[in-house]
Amino acid sequence: MFEKQKIPALVSIGLFTFMSTLDGSIVNVALPTIARELAIPLSQATWVVTIYLVIISGLIVLFGRLGDLLGKTTIFRYGMMIFTIGSLLSGINLGLPFLLFARSFQAIGASMTMSNSFGITSTLFPPNQRARAMSIIAMFVSLGSIAGPAIGGLILSIANWSYIFWINVPIGAIAFWVGNRYLPKEKPLGTLSEVDWLGACQLLMNMLLFFLGMNSGQSIGWHHILVWLLLLLSGLTFASFIWQEKHSPSPLLNLHIFDNHTFGVSVVLSAMFFTVNAYVNILTPFYLQNFRGWSAGMAGIIMMSIPASMFVFAPISGILSDRYNKEIITLIGISGLIVSQIGFLIFGQATPIWLIVTILLFTGMSAGIFQSPNSALVMASVNKQYLGIAGSINALGRNVAFVFGNIFATTILFLLMSRQAGHRVATYDPQHPSLFMTAMHNSLYFSLTLAIVAWLLTAKRLFQTKKSS
Repeated sequence: MFEKQKIPALVSIGLFTFMSTLDGSIVNVALPTIARELAIPLSQATWVVTIYLVIISGLIVLFGRLGDLLGKTTIFRYGMMIFTIGSLLSGINLGLPFLLFARSFQAIGASMTMSNSFGITSTLFPPNQRARAMSIIAMFVSLGSIAGPAIGGLILSIANWSYIFWINVPIGAIAFWVGNRYLPKEKPLGTLSEVDWLGACQLLMNMLLFFLGMNSGQSIGWHHILVWLLLLLSGLTFASFIWQEKHSPSPLLNLHIFDNHTFGVSVVLSAMFFTVNAYVNILTPFYLQNFRGWSAGMAGIIMMSIPASMFVFAPISGILSDRYNKEIITLIGISGLIVSQIGFLIFGQATPIWLIVTILLFTGMSAGIFQSPNSALVMASVNKQYLGIAGSINALGRNVAFVFGNIFATTILFLLMSRQAGHRVATYDPQHPSLFMTAMHNSLYFSLTLAIVAWLLTAKRLFQTKKSS
């Protein structure tokens, strides 16, 4: 069991994890309302989500480094305060430019908390309790995913969209008070002069160009020269970032951290796992709403099977991971992912709802089993002075995987539909539902292949660990 004085600190971390997850799902639900009330196209309204993701991904490594230098708790506390203020500003209706500014401010706070939450948890709890502690964080993630659509729908039915942001303010204030009182005190181990600011700017520019390129590919087509120019510039800025980190006397990202095989493989596995999950999350609503004709509310209830299952199995996995081999538990989680991917291949016009829910529950169970031990392996594989940067890299991998999963799912789906139709298809065609069903099944072979590769990497890691012990 956890020491009683550490539980409030874990709750404080969990509350901000809950809010960041809740905030994303609530905003997605509210985009049509925001577009209507601000009198802007939905394509512009989506930047309310995109800019949040860009800022987090571009700054998360910087704040992980600052956490290692100035104290993870210090950065986390400031992040809580900035996120809460950003939530307050986001609800003030002064037009799209101000909303994007407020969301950027909110994202800075979210990046500060996300980059250091795993590091603080690893500092608070000994190795034999870390997986269990991280499973509690995974439960807050599941709660945010479950509650987001329901709370968002409730708020929008009785109030305007401002309150989807303002709901974070009282929760943030409570979490800040608890965290300020119970989070561990740390002494700075370095100064701001040790930060590689050039590397930080290069990484931020890389993420901005990457997201712009990916979004442009979806909106104007992958054949457009602008898309490939943006992606080329993204690749060049990433190459310059790597060169800078290799030659900087005090790098933002010490690349030697990847010399540890367990760390490198665990981060890659996390990215692959979340890519597959994002792939499923984007295709399943198309199947439920468009192909099967169920309402958005019904589809939302069915989709809640995934986070509900995660909520149940994450703590079970945490307990087992602290008692038994974490790599074996991780392998079990990825094995479940493969089974669930095979299950999606049997979806059809007459698939009973109980079978759909069962497969989605299996997907959530796999995610719940996988996350805690894999995150614990990431944090246990680095020295204490790199806990902040290790946690931020793990979180960055999840964010980028989310983007890749969404992009791959929709791009491959519509490319296959276009090939069948003999002309460009960019949306679901209700006149030819068989186009979607065939393309969905064929595109799912990509996510299944990715899951199998992840299983092979996990099995190889387990074999090498046992061989060296």
